Amino acid sequence: MAPVLTLEDVHTDIAQYHILHGVSLEVPEGGVHVILGRNGAGKTTTLRTIVGLWKARQGSIRFRGQDITRLQTPDIARLGIAFVPENMGIFGGLTVEENMRLATADGSFDAERLKRIHAIFPAMAQFWTKPAHALSGGQKQMLAVSRAIIEKRDLILIDEPTKGLAPAIIRNMIAAFREVAAETTILLVEQNFHFAKALGQTVAVIDDGRIVHRGTMAELAGDAALQSRFLSLSVEA
Repeated sequence: MAPVLTLEDVHTDIAQYHILHGVSLEVPEGGVHVILGRNGAGKTTTLRTIVGLWKARQGSIRFRGQDITRLQTPDIARLGIAFVPENMGIFGGLTVEENMRLATADGSFDAERLKRIHAIFPAMAQFWTKPAHALSGGQKQMLAVSRAIIEKRDLILIDEPTKGLAPAIIRNMIAAFREVAAETTILLVEQNFHFAKALGQTVAVIDDGRIVHRGTMAELAGDAALQSRFLSLSVEA
C-alpha cells in the first residue's frame, strides 16, 4: 500500500537558520507513526513544514501522491490533514461547543460523529457549555484533538500531546488515541517514550534536522542499545 505521506529531501529555513537538513520520511496508511527526538532536533519544524506554516526551501512533500509542498495551509487542511499544535490552538474564552463548531466547515455537527467523540473523550460532553480556559491541561488537549477529528480527516499531525500532563492522564490518553487511530492516520511528535511506544507502529528519530533512525517501534522499544544510541529522552513510564 502506498504511503499516505512522503517527505523527500526536505530542507526548511527559519529566518537565517537552516533547521531541516534533507528530511526524508514515509508515513504508512493507518495507525500511529511517531517522530522522536530531543528538544530542538526539528520535530515541530517537520510538522509545521508539512502543513505549510513554514515553507520547504528544497525537497518535496506528497500527500496521497499529490505534491503539497507549495500549497497554503488552508488548502492543505481541505485535503483532509489536521494539525494539533503544541500550544493546542484552542480559544480559552469560548465554550467547548463553540471551539468545536469553529473547527467544522459550516458550524454544524454530524450527530453520530459527535456522539463517538463524546464516547472517546467523555469530558467534552461533561464540559460542553463551559469555557475552555476552565478545563484542565489534559482536558484542553482532549479538546484540541476533538477539534481535529470533528470532521473526517485522512491524516492528523499531533505535536507533543503529553507535555506537562500527569501520568494518570497520559494513560487515559493512550486508550483515546487508539480509538482515534482506528479511523485515521496519526503522525505523532513526542518526547515521552512510554507514550510513544504504547501507540506507535513505526518510528523515526530526528536529530539536528536529520532523520538518524527509522524502523518499527517494536524494534526500538526492544533494543536498549538503540535507545541509548539515538534517544536523549525519558524512557520511563
